[in-house]
Order: sequence, then structure tokens, then C-alpha cells
Amino acid sequence: MLNHSLWIVGPSRSGKTERLVQQFCIWVNDRHDNQQRFYTNNPQGKNSASIPTSLYLQNNELGVLVFAANGDNRRELADKIVAATGGKYPLIGKTPLGFFQDEVILFWPLLIESLQLKAQFPVRLRPETEQELATKLWRSRLDQKTLRSIGMNQYRLVRTILDLLQLAALSGKGCEDIAEVLTTAISQQDNFTNLEPEFVRSLLLDWRNWCLDKGFLTYGIITELYGQNLLSDENYLSRLRKRYQAVLADDVQDYPALMRQLFEIILNNGVGAFSYNPDGIVRLGLGADPNYMEGLAEYCHRETLTQPPILSLSDMLSHSMTQLVIEPMTILSLPAAVQSIETISRASLLQETAEKIIETVKSGIVQPKEIAIIAPGLDAIARYSLIDKLNKGGIVVDSLQDKRPLISSPLIGALLTLLTLVYPGLGRLVDRDAIAQMLVVLSGKPNNDHYIDPIRAGLIADNCFKPHPDNPHLLNADSFERWDRLGYAATNAYGKILKWLEQQRSNYEKRLIPTPVSFLYSAIEYFMSSFGYSNYEQLAILRQLLETAQHYWEIDTRLKQYSSSKITVDSSQSLEDQERETIEKQHKTTTIAEFISLLRQGTVTASPYPIRPMGPLGNAVTLATIFQYRSLRHSHRWHFWLDVGSPLWTKGGAATLFGSMFFLQERFAQPWTAEDEKLAEDWRLQRIIADLLARVSDKIYLCHSDLAVNGQEQLGSLLPLVNACMASGE
Repeated sequence: MLNHSLWIVGPSRSGKTERLVQQFCIWVNDRHDNQQRFYTNNPQGKNSASIPTSLYLQNNELGVLVFAANGDNRRELADKIVAATGGKYPLIGKTPLGFFQDEVILFWPLLIESLQLKAQFPVRLRPETEQELATKLWRSRLDQKTLRSIGMNQYRLVRTILDLLQLAALSGKGCEDIAEVLTTAISQQDNFTNLEPEFVRSLLLDWRNWCLDKGFLTYGIITELYGQNLLSDENYLSRLRKRYQAVLADDVQDYPALMRQLFEIILNNGVGAFSYNPDGIVRLGLGADPNYMEGLAEYCHRETLTQPPILSLSDMLSHSMTQLVIEPMTILSLPAAVQSIETISRASLLQETAEKIIETVKSGIVQPKEIAIIAPGLDAIARYSLIDKLNKGGIVVDSLQDKRPLISSPLIGALLTLLTLVYPGLGRLVDRDAIAQMLVVLSGKPNNDHYIDPIRAGLIADNCFKPHPDNPHLLNADSFERWDRLGYAATNAYGKILKWLEQQRSNYEKRLIPTPVSFLYSAIEYFMSSFGYSNYEQLAILRQLLETAQHYWEIDTRLKQYSSSKITVDSSQSLEDQERETIEKQHKTTTIAEFISLLRQGTVTASPYPIRPMGPLGNAVTLATIFQYRSLRHSHRWHFWLDVGSPLWTKGGAATLFGSMFFLQERFAQPWTAEDEKLAEDWRLQRIIADLLARVSDKIYLCHSDLAVNGQEQLGSLLPLVNACMASGE
């Protein structure tokens, strides 16, 4: 079957995904009489070699694996295949990490047997929980002296060490191999000169063993189990070959090296189709290994797509823009399709960019949904400023993957305040300001019969809230002299909140509240549904809160079975019932306090918007970072490239994990020099330019301010493009 597999290579928007869908239809002998022609490197405009249209997938009981680099693209690819085939054929759509997770859980009994683990169902840790538990486990070993010698704070160091485990696993290496990388490569970096490789290795081994002992799985541990244990187990491999006879993978340039091992196993007995975009490399630095994945082409018939089906500015601008960036002294001018917006301060730049968009939309030249604002990085001020200015101009903004901390929502703050008023021992986590916010949020919307405005909420908080370390509580509205100033509506609304709290405290004493999760459900049902909190953003935030809470208490329940500091079956036999109850309450109080603190740290986020724009978002300006925009494979008529003079255009930023380059197969464990970094930045910038140009069809505005938000002059690598715009304008 190897010679019947297909390797599709081409630039952005050249039809690679559509070609994959067509190939799937060929496999299932559907639509093979109406195959479309694609532009290729063949002079006759036909495929350079024919892929037999015979039915490879005769047995519909055997599945077809369909992969995409991220969840959004996976859903779109699966939908296209279902639409093309009428949903007649089974397929399994996955991301690489999603597939690893599903396989590890499915074959957990096999891993229990081979690794001699305890027979218990695994529980996956979320990143924020992983961070918290690893910090607790390593706290005694990562003392202040160690942190000072390394030059990192505790949070960053713990995250860096955990990322090393995932990077090693994605490259197909085990935890034990990390010491080799540290010794030969990372140990030469300034931040790690005083961190012993064996010390890091021992931390990660302790963490992995601790997690496996309790049945906890992180993405790093899941990937390592799959690569080091399942892929080397003949029992698993025989079942894998029987389950899947074909694989179809889009944008494999963003896949980790471990995926190539999986693909080769399937290709040895089946057939595959893969698409590769050399300009679309986005996840290099997050575990992707594009050069190693490109080696899969040796197993396949190669097909090159050269022309995008939809017009873009790529052909017109790619060469000139790249030349200007590589050779800044080049005397070139850019065509009228590229214009600039230039200011001295960044605040003025945001203002003029928003005004230009509003003016253009009102003139009818372009619709909001045809505009994208793309920046190398979006700080909260810039994001808020652009959204606010455009909204005031009557333009809706779709801020891609705007993962704001849950605690930034007043709804979440109000619900957490309710916890402190019902569960004892949490009085130090609530104050008058939190009480006032809770009263405003939970009393409903303005202009109804159950609303407490901020002024009256502050009055109630000042006079009716009684702080206490163990039992903070609220008094009746008539407990202070001038309670008549509250008015009927506020008094009535406050009375209902007070009555509900008293009922919940009574339920708690009677043990009628199983867990804090059920308490949150009850609060949401009573307050939110009554007052119409039903828009998508609010529902997404509340859903994320409940999922986080459920996960947190699931982890806590598992930990209670193993921690000697908590109640266990053996130790509780010698305790009196009253003493046992006291310890249980103390533990519950501690757990709730830690949960509230976790949310207040801002590490738990929620994305408030749907994947497919709904309602007003169907005609909204897209606001995104470079990474977000390229990851989701979007395209627009007009682009506004924000902060063109910023040096961040050449940097990987948050999309590059520390040490990621040391795990690439072609240079595993080799040092990363300044020359390597400069070369990587140049290639990254060229890929970004080529990719973005293929995703815009009409016009680009280069938005530049002389000064950055911190007041420093901006002299980034794209500045020659702005100068070329000035020359063309003159």
C-alpha cells in the first residue's frame, strides 16, 4: 500500500485540504467519476501520477483515522469529509494529543499490567492542577536558595521543568533521556548553569511515579506512556493494525515527531494521505518537528499544488516583501495594495487604526467580517482599546481565543463569595467590596424589581456585613438605623439573597450539600436562570467554572485515598465520630480555600466565544495574534498588521517552550547558539510573511508607531516595509 499513499505539499490556501477530502472519496469509491483537477507541478496541469481509484476501504468495519493540528481544524476537516461522503463511512477525527489520550485510557488495563500499576481508572490533570500539585510535591526541594541560583521564580521554574517532560515525550524520548539533553545542551544556557541535570531528572521521575501511583495523567505523561510503552507493545500494535487501515492527516508540519512513528506503522499495512505546508509551520517550539515529519514523503507518491484557488496578494508581494526584510537597504516600493498607518505613540496608533476601519466599513467598501487585525502580541490594554473603539463605531469584534481569567468575570467573583458565606472557616477570603459586588451581580439586571445598584450594595456591605474568620455573615436589612434609604426594590432583593443563604447554611449543617460543586450548581440555577444570564459568554464562563470545580474535587477525592494527612479508612477506625467530623470539615475548608485561591490567581481561563461565529459575530472584525490567526487558517480581504515595527514579529514568544529546539530529531541534544537563533528568526519571519500574504486578497495596512507601549523606539525587522510604503506614497 505504500506506493498508493499520497503526500500533498503546497503553500497556504492552495487546496491541500480539499485534495485530502477528494482522496478520501477516492478511497471509498465515492465520486471517483467526478474527480476535480488541481493545479500541480505537472506541465499538463494534471496529477503527475494517477492514484488508483480502486476501493481500498472495502471493509467498513475498519476505521479511518483523520488528524488535524488543533481541535478547530479537526472539526472543520471532519465536517468537510462527512459532507462530501454523506456521512456513509466511519472516520475518527483527532488531534495528536487527543489521540494519545484516548489510546492511553482505552488501553489502560494493558498499561496496568505491563507497568504493574494499581488497578484504578485514570484521571487527567488539567495544566493548572498539574502546576499546583507539582509545586507541592517539589516544594521542599525547590527552596529559595535553588530558585535564586537559577534566576527563576517558582511558578516559572515548575512550568519549565514540566514542559521538558512533554517536549521529550513528543519527540519520542523517555523521561530518562532528559538528563542527556540537559547535560549537552540546556546546561549551557545561562538560566541552567547551576541546575544539575540529574536533579531535574529526579524531579520529573518523582513526579511521574507519584502521578502513576495515584492514577493521574498529564499531557506529558500520556504522551510518554503512548510513545514508550504502547508503541513498543506487540499486543497493542497488533490491535492498532486491525483497527485502522488508513490515515488522513492535514498540516503535518505542525505534528510532533512521535506521530511519524504512528503513521509508519499504519502505512506498513494500509494507506495514508498527508498534506504539508512549508509556510504554515506554526507549532515549531511547541513540540512540532516539521523536518522530521517531512520524511514521510518517502513513503508516498508526491503531489505539489502551486496555485491557490482564490486570489491573494502572495504572488504580487511575497518576493518584494521578503527581499526588503532580508536586505533592508534594497530600494523597492510597494504597490498601492499595501498602505501604512504611522503615528508617534501607540495610543494614537490604536485610535487611528480603529478610525480607519470604521470609516472604511461605513463607506461600504468592505464588511467587518472581511477585516482582520493581526498583531505579534496583544496586551490587555490594546485588546480592550480596539474592541471599545470599534464597538462605539457600531462594529462588532471577534477576539480569537480570548481566554480571559475566570476571576475577571463578576459572576465568578459573586459565586466564590457565596462559598465563603456558607462554608465555615473562609472568612479571611471575603471583604466588604466582595460582598457589594456579589449583591449587585446576584440581584439581577437594572430596571427590574430585584436589583441592588452599586450605591445601595455598598451601603448594605458597610452596615450589614459582619466579618469573622470562621463565620462571616450578613444581617437583616433593618439592622441599621437608616435602612429605609435602601428602598423597596433593593430591600426585597437583599431579603431574597439572605433567605437563600440561610437555607444553604441550614442544608450544610444537615449535610444536604454533597460537595461544593453541587452548591455552585444550586446557586447558578437559583440566581442566574431567574435573572436572564443567558448570553453565550456568560454560559461559557459558568460552564468552565463548573468543569473546573468538578475536576478539582475529583482530584481531591483521589488524593484523600492516599495522603496520610487526610482521613483514610485505617486511621479513622481509632477516631471518635466527633473528632473525625472535625477533621473532615477542616479538610473541606482547606480544599475550598485552595480552590478559591487558584481561581483568584487567574490561571484558569475560559474562551467566551463559539468556534463558528454566531449572531452578531457573523459579521465581526477579527482580532488575533499571529499565532492564533495562522493556527486557525483564517483568511480575509483586508489585513491590518499591528505594531509592524515591533521586534516580536521575529520571536516565538509564548508559542515557544524553553528547550524546544533541543528535542528536534535532526539536532537532538545539540546546543542552541546565537547564530542558530538568528537563522531561526529569519526563517520564522519569512514563513509568517508568506503565510499571511496568502491569507489576504485585497489590501494590507502596515500599522506602526515610533514608540512602543513602554516608550521604547520600535526598530523591528518589518520596519523596511513601512519605509517602502512611504516611498511609494511619495
